[in-house]
Amino acid sequence: MNSKEVVVSIFSTVFKVVLAIIIVMLVYKWSMTAYDYGQRVFNEPPVSAGSGRTVTFVVKEGETAKEIGANLEKNGLIRDAGLFRIQEMLSAYKGELKPGTYELNTSMKTEEMMEIMSMEAEEE
Repeated sequence: MNSKEVVVSIFSTVFKVVLAIIIVMLVYKWSMTAYDYGQRVFNEPPVSAGSGRTVTFVVKEGETAKEIGANLEKNGLIRDAGLFRIQEMLSAYKGELKPGTYELNTSMKTEEMMEIMSMEAEEE
């Protein structure tokens, strides 16, 4: 083996090791992100601790869970509209959110809000 082949062999080995390290780091990062998101689906804490702030929230006729989630996020009642959509799909309240006006609080968990929005409310 001449010196050129040795250099190419060393470079090739170093490249493979670096590539393997990068792949392991990315898999670790993505798996931690997925784990965190999965935890939040079933155990998302309220936006506020303590007494929070009360918000009058309106669900319009025909609104989807995606639209309701976007409005909840816009009103500061939840952190992530996409997560709300998943939580609604996996909850006992799937398809049960009703149109109306609700008094929701930033100290409520998402499931508590869904429970309230699944009851009959005063329509606008």
